[in-house]
Amino acid sequence: MNITDSKENGIKKIVLSPQRVVQGRVKRNEELGRLSVQEFKQTEKWPVTLILDNVRSLHNVGSAFRSGDAFAIEKLYLCGITACPPHREIQKTALGATESVFWTYEKNTVDLVNRLKAEAYKIYAVEQVENSISLENFFWEKNEKIALVFGNEVDGISQEVVDVCTGAIEIPQFGTKHSLNVSVSIGVVLWEIRKNYLRNESRDNSLI
Repeated sequence: MNITDSKENGIKKIVLSPQRVVQGRVKRNEELGRLSVQEFKQTEKWPVTLILDNVRSLHNVGSAFRSGDAFAIEKLYLCGITACPPHREIQKTALGATESVFWTYEKNTVDLVNRLKAEAYKIYAVEQVENSISLENFFWEKNEKIALVFGNEVDGISQEVVDVCTGAIEIPQFGTKHSLNVSVSIGVVLWEIRKNYLRNESRDNSLI
């Protein structure tokens, strides 16, 4: 907005006028630089893994695949009661990402977390937990591998899973619910930590 002063009958007025915004043309699909599934599988992945701990909604599972594809994550683990592809309801939101994102099923989330920790992963529960790290303050070293755990739509992440994680990340919220859909949480967290990761990478490159 542009702010200007004017006077009318000796009274000073502040006038707000809309600032001109130049809109661009909406890109066509062929202009987006999309990778083929084969190209995606061969490209270098971001060192982030997602773990779905007993997520019941097939649409949320499909959205996790889609977000995983968008951010080129390393892997997606489907645990407990979490449904697996192929399934028509998963495909509705995944839009083919079940073919590009590497995934596997694990019956027991605690066992998976312990195994990944033994493989030098740092595991973070995305949950409202005492002594959690607020999302905007979460950073990790460039050479580290991390896994993010997202829990059930009603019960969240089980305490036994939280207990074996490296730490917890919490999304700041300011309303009456303090509850976000799993698929929304995944998108918010992936983008925020990706943004911080890129900033750190840019800073490191500037020091070379």
